[in-house]
Amino acid sequence: MTNDTAAEKSASELIDAKIAGLGGWRGETLAQLRAAIREADPEIVETVKWRKPTNPAGVPVWERGGIICTGETYKDKVKLTFAQGAALPDPNGIFNASLDAGTRRAIDVFEGDRVDAAALKALVRAAVKTNLG
Repeated sequence: MTNDTAAEKSASELIDAKIAGLGGWRGETLAQLRAAIREADPEIVETVKWRKPTNPAGVPVWERGGIICTGETYKDKVKLTFAQGAALPDPNGIFNASLDAGTRRAIDVFEGDRVDAAALKALVRAAVKTNLG
């Protein structure tokens, strides 16, 4: 097993643990979003960043040619933030947060919300295309 594969497995295991630890609708939502992201492009790499004492599980990050998006959880929502979101086409209008940010755009998912998986996958593919130039 190469170091890259070991690091990826470790990150994937950390994300698995985070989802399991969240439980409830937030864990379920993050798991569904993660599945759509991974289905959008099989070459996407999962990482975990910004681990610190106040957030030992860190933040799940999906990358290919740079950061595609991060998956953060809050008491009332799950937030996917796209690093280059302002540059991405969003014909289905699923971005609903950070709309005034210069570079980022986000999707806030609240309990009971449904995210259009096809639209999310299209955003992920557009982000990969933007990252790879």
